[in-house]
Amino acid sequence: MDELRDPRLRIFMNLQAFGDMPQQANGLKAIRDAGYDGVQFSQPLDHTRKDEALGLGLGVCGSGRVNTPAEAAPLAKEAHEAGLDCLTLHVGWGTENDDEAAALIAAILDASAQFSIPLYPETHRATIFQDPWRTVQFLQRFPELEFNGDFSHWYTGTEMVYGGFENKMEFFRPVLGRIGFLHGRIGNPGSMQVDIGDGSVDGRPYVAHFRALWTESFLGFLRRRPLSDRFCFTPELLGPEFYYARLFGGREESDRWEQSLVLVRIAQECFAEARKRWEAPNHPA
Repeated sequence: MDELRDPRLRIFMNLQAFGDMPQQANGLKAIRDAGYDGVQFSQPLDHTRKDEALGLGLGVCGSGRVNTPAEAAPLAKEAHEAGLDCLTLHVGWGTENDDEAAALIAAILDASAQFSIPLYPETHRATIFQDPWRTVQFLQRFPELEFNGDFSHWYTGTEMVYGGFENKMEFFRPVLGRIGFLHGRIGNPGSMQVDIGDGSVDGRPYVAHFRALWTESFLGFLRRRPLSDRFCFTPELLGPEFYYARLFGGREESDRWEQSLVLVRIAQECFAEARKRWEAPNHPA
């Protein structure tokens, strides 16, 4: 993992995914020893384990859900007081009308400012940001929004290749310019979490598509951020109990620990490419 490390790209492990990997028997030390920079917790926050992570020198961030505007500030306050770097959020259920969704967004932005903690709504199914079209409309209304790009939900859920991947990507390019966090998972048009082998694109066009999405997300970050700011990439390969990992003959399709490391390498390569493009003399700022 060290070969392509960049101090502006932090690599975390999502503990919900880690919880049923064999490596979890060795605790958070396994994550640290594998070269990860930190861990992402789910709500409710396990403060004992959070303190253990900090004691090991790992960064800590969190995730949660905001269903009503009143829930945003207490969640942000708790995360700030716990010393978390940021939160990714599932926002609403996707059935809200525009005014209801706007109230949720405004509450999240206010809470983020009030408690000085980044809050990244996810591009996730069953939320107000479950499809690209609506997300673009909300970004026009709230240009200060920043997102966690959990793009497998869009790629599979909206069948992004149907009608042309490049066309779809061009439409939501403004969203790619406002990504502050990435959940690492690659899907194909029919399944949102699949084995990608060594990460090569041969026979796997969807790997090339995710490379493009991640590179553009990193490039958008580099364009708008001061040099001292950092970006978090977090593999989130969930187990079969969440209906993410596929089972064949009663066995998981892949080794999710090893596949997470492949995703990390791809992300590091994409970040290096984005930085190269950003630093090019003739590249627009």
